[in-house]
Amino acid sequence: MREILEALLTREGYTVRLASSGEEGLALARSMPFDTAIVDIMMPGIDGIATLDELKRIDEDLAVIIITAFASIESAISAMKAGAFDYITKPFKNEEVLVVVRNALERRRLLHENRNLRQNIQERYHKFGNIIGKSPRMRQVFDLIIQAAPSRSTILIQGESGTGKELVARAIHANSSRAEKPFVSVNSVNLPPELLESTLFGHVTGAFAGAVHPKKGLLDLADRGTLFFDEIGNVPIETQAKLLRVMQDRDFMRLGSMENIKVDVRIIAGTTLDLRQLLDEGRFREDLFYRLNVISIDLPPLRDRKDDIPILARHFLAKYGEENKKADLELTAEAMDVLGEYGWPGNVRELENVIERAAVLTHSPRIGVELIPDQVRKPPTFTSPAFVMPPEGISFKDVITDFEKRLIESTLETAGGVQKRAAELLHIKPTTLNEMIKRYDIRPRRKRQAGEGDVGAPDSKPEAK
Repeated sequence: MREILEALLTREGYTVRLASSGEEGLALARSMPFDTAIVDIMMPGIDGIATLDELKRIDEDLAVIIITAFASIESAISAMKAGAFDYITKPFKNEEVLVVVRNALERRRLLHENRNLRQNIQERYHKFGNIIGKSPRMRQVFDLIIQAAPSRSTILIQGESGTGKELVARAIHANSSRAEKPFVSVNSVNLPPELLESTLFGHVTGAFAGAVHPKKGLLDLADRGTLFFDEIGNVPIETQAKLLRVMQDRDFMRLGSMENIKVDVRIIAGTTLDLRQLLDEGRFREDLFYRLNVISIDLPPLRDRKDDIPILARHFLAKYGEENKKADLELTAEAMDVLGEYGWPGNVRELENVIERAAVLTHSPRIGVELIPDQVRKPPTFTSPAFVMPPEGISFKDVITDFEKRLIESTLETAGGVQKRAAELLHIKPTTLNEMIKRYDIRPRRKRQAGEGDVGAPDSKPEAK
């Protein structure tokens, strides 16, 4: 019987080792790893049940298949209770053996995959994961993550671009009961309503021009998991009503369909925009706002948590040092001082980009100020008359807003209206710059090129990229 099974399984591509007794089988299991073991329940010496018990002590994930005569079916049931994966009765058919072995191997694969997934989640996101910080403001964020994660409540994460809204959303998901289910992110920036709704809800054939095949949406993918809605403030008003229905009734309809589809999804939303201001302007639904704002987490900009800059810098140095095979990278004291004095309009994302650049370009383990970009070492200065505080005071937020707007306008002028180049000069992503241009209603104009006449239509506004 051993030889028949060896020939059968070898033909299927498996590597097979034979043992003529329980003792010999246990010695093999101790000497090398196995994925499955086929054990006869009636053997001289150590019987099948005792062999099964010891095999599970050696490797708790080992899928043990018991072979038994039909008359000993009660023994097989006892083996199942003791931890056997399945049993086969003699006489057996070859295909029956192959099916049971395939199932056993698939179960072992899933066990390992799930264990690796849990370990990966714990390593990356246990409690706070890749969210680095020890400042009081970040400790408040960590406390909110711990408190909010186990609940089913909707969460609104507010913060400037680059502060780590998606990282917080992933940490909440990873510390919730949905951790092993999907985490799906959707960004509504620059998506027209029809495309956004198709992406979110899916569509049926013929729902719109070009819909030649049915398609599931991100809500389907996120079922029993978490959907992170980045830049919720950019969702068109007509789509907001449909999103509200998903949150209230936990169902939706695909584009072009009248069928309700039930879904169990936790919504986490992120925004760089002031949703209350959008409410006042009639660009955001009040009922959706209150549905989203059950628990609010406000992420501080990096300029308000400068105590975290050194540990963030060291974290990114370790990350990009490993990626570029450069061990033990460190910043000089002068370079660290420069990082601490800069305002970081692009927040943590901008700091990460600066550190990545330095790690790639350095030829020495010690990184000095010469590898810090000019924009960070010598930020632009704006001269103005001596400021006198008026008796009634002044809005700090308005002053900062005005400064950011003028800085963007000045940079766009320098870049000839090319947003990609302006983003490079500001060391921020083009999408971040585009969001700020929209927020401040800046209308950049392209510089007239040499040879262009003065007569005709005014310079066109560049298309947002």
